[in-house]
Amino acid sequence: MKKWLIAAFCISGMFALVGCSNDHLIRTSDGQIIEADDKPEIDDDTGMIEYEDHSGRDNQIPQGDVREIKER
Repeated sequence: MKKWLIAAFCISGMFALVGCSNDHLIRTSDGQIIEADDKPEIDDDTGMIEYEDHSGRDNQIPQGDVREIKER
């Protein structure tokens, strides 16, 4: 009984963590759609939008090239 309860707790914890991660879609002015793992942020020094892709790499795109950012 105890093992079943621990397994149920672990499974519900995994679902809670998956629900907390929010992907974002960045649509550019030329129609390209970019997927970002976290919410993109504006770099104050360069004025570019920074985002992290699914590979874990940090990328930047000029603000003028971004049409919209949507949370998925």
